[in-house]
Amino acid sequence: SKLRGDANVSASESHQHLRAYHFASSQTEGKETRFPIKALLRHRRQTCEDGTYEHEGKPCCLCGAGLKLESHCLKSIDDRQCSPCEQGEYHSQPNFQPQCDPCTSCEHPNANLEVEEPCTRARDTKCRCKKNHFCSDPGACKICQPCRECHDEGVKVPCTAKNNTVCNDKIEGGNTGTIIAIIVPILLIALLALIGLWCWRKRKSQGKTLVHQPNINMELEPLEVSDIEPHLSDIAEELGWKDMKDVAIRCGIPPARIESCELNHRGDAQEATLELLRIWVEREGSGAGRKLIQILQNSNKKRKAEKVTDILRIDCAA
Repeated sequence: SKLRGDANVSASESHQHLRAYHFASSQTEGKETRFPIKALLRHRRQTCEDGTYEHEGKPCCLCGAGLKLESHCLKSIDDRQCSPCEQGEYHSQPNFQPQCDPCTSCEHPNANLEVEEPCTRARDTKCRCKKNHFCSDPGACKICQPCRECHDEGVKVPCTAKNNTVCNDKIEGGNTGTIIAIIVPILLIALLALIGLWCWRKRKSQGKTLVHQPNINMELEPLEVSDIEPHLSDIAEELGWKDMKDVAIRCGIPPARIESCELNHRGDAQEATLELLRIWVEREGSGAGRKLIQILQNSNKKRKAEKVTDILRIDCAA
């Protein structure tokens, strides 16, 4: 009997709590004010499906994939304004960026790529290798190589999008081809080493004729474009692709244009460096030589800055 009484009391209390959850009542001057479930539904609508970001100390809902932010939220968490990405642009993740990312192009003439899945507002273009080409890079492939052709020995493993053709071992014939394949690269490396040693000694001897200045931050006379252009090849050789690419990025040259130089001269870093240097000189104008030296100094590449200074000063002395 006591247990049944306690159960009745518990059920009564639970019923009262449920009514209190649906309606909050207060007596004010004899009037009853009720707050229905609409408040709970309004709170649910204000929950951000894609997460939030902070703006001026308060949270705002992120724009969904395929959208970009037009204006931040002002009065409530979900009153920010979003708009769809334009044609040729996308956002694959929720974001609060005012601009969408440009879609990747598969149409570079030397990349041997084609479109596998077109770009949408919420997904970037997916590229793949053209027929009879492959790419062994684990990530997104930028350049596909032609598949190897097997002749008399025949194909052991066919070429795929990720792996080159594997040919059968040669059964007949001498070892002449193998010997040539080994000797020729060795001779080329030795020849390049001799040329490099000759150039280094020549440049070193030229440097001895100049008065050494320990501080490369000395005042330089302004250099016109005509002063630097005759020495672009020497400067490109001194800089190398990595440092020239760093200079171009610091000066705001678009990554696509930098990548184009690399693709246009695959396997020849010297020519790629020279092409990018020409683009940079055209962009900078008459102050290109002075600015190049300053950028190298600021990048803690004082040795190369001094070398470029020496190259340009030879022309000034003449």
